Amino acid sequence: MADYEKALACVYSAADELNDTLPPDGKLEKSPNTVIFGKDGKLDSLGIVNFIVAVEEQIEEEFDVELTLADENASAMEESPFATMESLAKYVAKRVEEES
Repeated sequence: MADYEKALACVYSAADELNDTLPPDGKLEKSPNTVIFGKDGKLDSLGIVNFIVAVEEQIEEEFDVELTLADENASAMEESPFATMESLAKYVAKRVEEES
């Protein structure tokens, strides 16, 4: 996955954007292991929606590809691609590759 690093950069940029709106104790750490959503995640359902939209915008800027990340592909996966920043970046890289 040659695009993984670029995808991770998109995820981190989206985190920066979202962190500007979050309280200090709710900010997302920019690390592959950061839990985005789920038991130990810092985002509520509205936060995850805003984060996914921000990631989609970053993908469009970086890769010139329009993706909808929260779709049947994501829901059909055994493990959620939205669990961690790493899983999301891998999912983004895979989807970008499929669209290219």
